[in-house]
Amino acid sequence: MEIEKHDLIHELPEHRETIRRLKMNNLRFARLFDEYHEVEHEVHRIETGTEITSDEYLDERKRQRLHLKDELYSMINKD
Repeated sequence: MEIEKHDLIHELPEHRETIRRLKMNNLRFARLFDEYHEVEHEVHRIETGTEITSDEYLDERKRQRLHLKDELYSMINKD
């Protein structure tokens, strides 16, 4: 079974240019974007078995990823 990646560009391809512009011009967006991708990579490593953690930890990281995605999406829609 292939594990789906959730990087922001693949999740929101219709907002590619807005994401690029915000990353370059909005420090808060850029910081949240980087944090989102750090969490996404960690979740991906756990789901593929590269890293071993508890189910509770994985669930917490997934919640964090969703929270960051919601914040980023809100900023994208306001742009």
